[in-house]
Amino acid sequence: MAVLILGLLLFLGVHSVSIINSQWRSDLIARFGEIPWKAVYGLVAVAGFYLIASGYGLARQSPIVIYDPPTWLRHINLLLMLPVFPLLLAAYLPGRIQSATKHPMLLAVKIWATGHLLANGTLADLLLFGSFLIWAVADRISLKHRVAPPVHGAPPSQVNDAIAIIGGVGLYLLFMFWLHRVLIGVAPIG
Repeated sequence: MAVLILGLLLFLGVHSVSIINSQWRSDLIARFGEIPWKAVYGLVAVAGFYLIASGYGLARQSPIVIYDPPTWLRHINLLLMLPVFPLLLAAYLPGRIQSATKHPMLLAVKIWATGHLLANGTLADLLLFGSFLIWAVADRISLKHRVAPPVHGAPPSQVNDAIAIIGGVGLYLLFMFWLHRVLIGVAPIG
């Protein structure tokens, strides 16, 4: 469990710099440059992600069950996951989806975390998905009080929305029927 917690601290910690002190982030970039900042940020994030994946895998070997969700909550989770991938793509493909949701990546993380909290009841699940949910809510609230950094992507268009929806549904199907089992070791369907 310690590996999972360390990974969450690193990954969500580096992603929380702007939540805690956006001026400090700007000062570091001004002092060291954007490329060194991104390099350190990226290395810490990758290390954290690796530790999250490793720690979660280790924790699943000896699960500490907090609650046993009914099967229908797992079905709700499958339904909730449907908009997650289009929202993730919409974060980088400006269009009506992005303007309507304001922060589609954060919304996707909140839906993903909530759905997985409904469908899974071990301590590791509560730590992983609960931490991401708390982080996404905190980041969304903090964005109301700070200027969000620009997201570079394609120019706004309705074509971007179509790409986000079609590509997102395709990714959803890929994850449901194959990739989730390969990457996580759990088949959501079957």
